[in-house]
Amino acid sequence: MACLLEAPLRISVLSEVTASSRHYVDRLFDPDPQKVLLGVIDMKNAVIGNNKQKANLIVLGAVPRLLYLLQQDSSGAELRTECAVVLGSLAMGTENNVKSLVDCHIIPALLQGLLSQDLKFIEACLRCLRTVFISTVTPVQLLYTDAAVIPHLMSLLSRSRRTQEYICQIFSHCCKTPDHQTILYNHGAIQNIAHLLISSSYKFLLLQVQMQALKCFSVLAYENPQVSMTLVNVLVDGELLSQVFVRMMQRDKPIEMQLTAAKCLTYMCRAGAIRTDDNCIVLKTLPCLVRMCSKERLLEERVDGAETLAYLIEPDVELQRIASITDHLIAMLADYFKYPSSVSAITDIKRLDHDLKHAHELRQAAFKLYASLGANDEDIRKKIIETENMMDRIVSGLSESSIKVRLAAVRCLHSLSRSVQQLRTSFQDHAVWKPLMKLLQNAPEEVLVMASSTLCNLLLEFSPSKEPILESGAIDLLCSLTQSESPALRVNGIWALMNMAFQAEQKIKMDILRALSTEQLFRLLSDPDVNVLMKTLGLLRNLLSTRPHIDQIMSSHGKQIMQAVTLILEGEHNIEVKEQTLCILANIADGTTAKDLIMINDDILQKIKYYMGHSNVKLQLAATFCISNLIWNEEEGSQERQDRLREMGFVDILHKLTQSTDPSLCDRAKTAMQQYLA
Repeated sequence: MACLLEAPLRISVLSEVTASSRHYVDRLFDPDPQKVLLGVIDMKNAVIGNNKQKANLIVLGAVPRLLYLLQQDSSGAELRTECAVVLGSLAMGTENNVKSLVDCHIIPALLQGLLSQDLKFIEACLRCLRTVFISTVTPVQLLYTDAAVIPHLMSLLSRSRRTQEYICQIFSHCCKTPDHQTILYNHGAIQNIAHLLISSSYKFLLLQVQMQALKCFSVLAYENPQVSMTLVNVLVDGELLSQVFVRMMQRDKPIEMQLTAAKCLTYMCRAGAIRTDDNCIVLKTLPCLVRMCSKERLLEERVDGAETLAYLIEPDVELQRIASITDHLIAMLADYFKYPSSVSAITDIKRLDHDLKHAHELRQAAFKLYASLGANDEDIRKKIIETENMMDRIVSGLSESSIKVRLAAVRCLHSLSRSVQQLRTSFQDHAVWKPLMKLLQNAPEEVLVMASSTLCNLLLEFSPSKEPILESGAIDLLCSLTQSESPALRVNGIWALMNMAFQAEQKIKMDILRALSTEQLFRLLSDPDVNVLMKTLGLLRNLLSTRPHIDQIMSSHGKQIMQAVTLILEGEHNIEVKEQTLCILANIADGTTAKDLIMINDDILQKIKYYMGHSNVKLQLAATFCISNLIWNEEEGSQERQDRLREMGFVDILHKLTQSTDPSLCDRAKTAMQQYLA
């Protein structure tokens, strides 16, 4: 019976709670405007810091009434302003509150309110809009629905310090795509916001405005060459904007300001507007970001600092080297895995609770930065791997519950797997291929791409991991990747098979062909993605190496392979693709019985002849190599092949090529001619 009573009890409790809030809503409908105003003010005081009260008022329908009053000119400026304040307070509650407000069309109502002449009302509307747009549940596109909104917001920037702060905050939260960047850029965001960075005093409000303006520039510049190239030439009070950013990174400035200014310069550098060897990057931005990684900083500052530094140095080996020797950065990052420690200096319980929940973000950031640091330099990779328990941490990271940590850990592993030395030692000692193979069984696409890319390195012929990976069923797994809709996964699947086939035993090659199937192999040879095509040709070239393997594979698949070669040589493909295809023909020509498949195919012989006379030396070399293999003296039937090719005019072409200005081509042609003279 207790179960039957539970629901009515809940309803009665809810009705009591909502009943205690109902009088606030009822007062919004009073015919006396003064009583309505007092009712709204009382409601404002009741909801401050009280999420339960906020939820009750939303359930009771306060929002549509408040929005109605806010939109009526007859309500008067004070009442409309107080309505905007209450709505802003409701938006500061839970995500469900914000969703309810957005569903009631609060954004168009507030944007309409910005057309008022009353500054206090405008500020209240902007503050509420800011609070709504900060929430992750609000669709930012709502800011861009009406083309008149952005220019109007730009015009309001000059009204007060508060309008500047709120509008910059709205822009920085609503600029999520290149299209958004372009819209803001085209409406003069840079010119309108740049002067807000300069102020004579550091009063709180001025500092807030500067911070929000700075954040605006960071989101505008991110991966945007057009914005970044404009920013680098902007003058503010006669000073270059980049120098203003440099001043904002000084140690006496607030940490948030230092970090955001460093982001602006990082994004401008990555977009090509500032050189990587510029002093403002090497001597200012990079050291500032390294400072943010120290254990004295708050968790979110350390995360932001490490991730921004990883992005800054990612493509540049010199910056990687400088960062690796700045303030013992590699050792400093090891602390990211020990945080918060049992002897943590955090005395604030709320902060400790927050940090425990977000400690995985530190691990993610450390892996990302290690990945960037070790992207190119062997000595740096060695230092990273020698950092205490590093390989164990990566192995643990590959199986963490957080998908972002798993992705960052596999990125780090991929970076370190570029080292021949580490593939032979640390990678083998810790059997990293096991968690990697597990990760490949079931993971989101982004993780699969990075994990399969790492596997390509572990399958290089000098890697001791190659054999156990093969034994664990990798061939079937990689063949399934070649059927993915993602070009990156198809590339990695075929690339790994190509590495696997390099100098492999005949059994492995036949296993690959069997698992892949000739149908899939030829599908890949007509793949629209050129990288997939190149790697498939690479696989075919590796399969067709050493004579017994060439002859066996051509005896079972020769017809289809010759067909595919013909199609590629006839098609509209780049030089690299055609060169690789001619190299496959040269391998076939090296077979004992396989070379007959070329000799009986007039079409293929004419194509080889055409490419021997091509304007590109690479293609001439590869085609000449084919002929050289076909006419080699020591092999059975060489005389008949030489005679046939002489009749077709190949000797004349070889003679011409011996006069080539390219030394490699000249030597190759002379070697072939000697077969006729022997």
